[in-house]
Amino acid sequence: MIVNFAERAHNHNWELDPVTRSLLDTDFYKLLMLQFIWKNYPKTQVQFAVYNRSSAPVDTFPIEEMTAQLDHARSRRFRRSEIVWLAGNTFYGRRGIFEPAFLQWLEKDFRLSDYEVSQKEGHFHLSFNGLWAETTMWELYSLSIINELRTRANLKRLSEFGLDILYATAKTKLWNKIERLREVPNLSVADFGTRRRHSFLWQEYVVEAMAANLGSGFIGTSNAFLAHKHDLEAIGTNAHEIPMVLAALAGNDDEALRASQYKVLELWQQTYSGELRIMLPDTFGTTQFFKNAPEWIADWTGQRIDSQDPYIAGDEYIEWLKAHGRDPREKLIIASDALDVDEIIGLQAYFGGTLAAGTKVSDFHSGADFQDRRKWTQGRRIRCSAGWGTLLTNDFRGCGPSGNGGFDPISLISKVSMVEGRPAVKLSDNYAKTLGPPREVERYRRVFGTAGMSNTPVIT
Repeated sequence: MIVNFAERAHNHNWELDPVTRSLLDTDFYKLLMLQFIWKNYPKTQVQFAVYNRSSAPVDTFPIEEMTAQLDHARSRRFRRSEIVWLAGNTFYGRRGIFEPAFLQWLEKDFRLSDYEVSQKEGHFHLSFNGLWAETTMWELYSLSIINELRTRANLKRLSEFGLDILYATAKTKLWNKIERLREVPNLSVADFGTRRRHSFLWQEYVVEAMAANLGSGFIGTSNAFLAHKHDLEAIGTNAHEIPMVLAALAGNDDEALRASQYKVLELWQQTYSGELRIMLPDTFGTTQFFKNAPEWIADWTGQRIDSQDPYIAGDEYIEWLKAHGRDPREKLIIASDALDVDEIIGLQAYFGGTLAAGTKVSDFHSGADFQDRRKWTQGRRIRCSAGWGTLLTNDFRGCGPSGNGGFDPISLISKVSMVEGRPAVKLSDNYAKTLGPPREVERYRRVFGTAGMSNTPVIT
């Protein structure tokens, strides 16, 4: 698909250009989690709230534009063709991953909850209250709406020539990244960039460019709509949301709180198997998770690394697997935190083979470096995949004709904030990603500890 982004942005004058074209325009793991919620917690009440972890402002567009987009998303329903795809397509080698009763509910009865939005002291405040099954899907829709409206507001400040420079520079940057990844042995990279994308059309362009130029090294996209439209593998498993909710439901019982992180996995494996058994151990700290994990956790396929240094996390997981009598070479790690091409190449060098003495991962810049036997010998220590997000679908840093131009990506998140009237907490391996009221955070740290946690600036 060849899109003249500059011309389209310059001529943009229609009343409502929907950001959410389809309810399938979300991360695939939201659908997997939605089925889990529908099956196990259909009556649980929660609140989601949007947070800006960056210093850059979000309110660069009128609040009326946001409400129009939110109302449009709320009016959408799943199309029959989308339900047929979910019912009949093969996901992770398995057909029928979604139960017929769930798909019937999704087509006939699913509705997005109402929302509350206000603007105070120059900042938007956006939240969603209701049944968990009616609020959870707002996460991706709200984030993609806000990010694209911010993009559109910045585009309006540029002339047609400036727009042409912006997109020409961004395309060149994207192409240079793709070129560096060519010929990287056993490359496994997926698009994880829906929530903070520059725009829907740009994400689609990026996904098509990756698919056309990286061959089997591009394993798919987390965006279910794009996977459906372009016949790609839909990628995704689960997120912090579920352990956050189950922890809050444990109430004041410290032992139940500590055990809740494993209860999540017990329930998950009752519904999903194989490659969908990817744990996310960092919600309350990865180190304590593995230290206290039941033996059966070692049978899971792998883990996603989202807030810890992926080199350290991967090494610790390998040693933990060996200590539990499992072969790490058969397991999988998925790195997904603020990745860019340097980290993707470095991780493949580190876990996909053996570095020669004196060689560092920073010595690997492209696929050609893997051919130099003085640097590297192939032979994986663990399967390694990369979930490439913001810096794949929204890397417009320095692309504007006059420098920044406000196109730098921001760290915008939508997370569970309340569960049945109790505050929800996320500790993370990174103190900068901690969420929750200070008093509750203090209690969670007393229960789970802080081993292995560090303070790392949040970039994207």
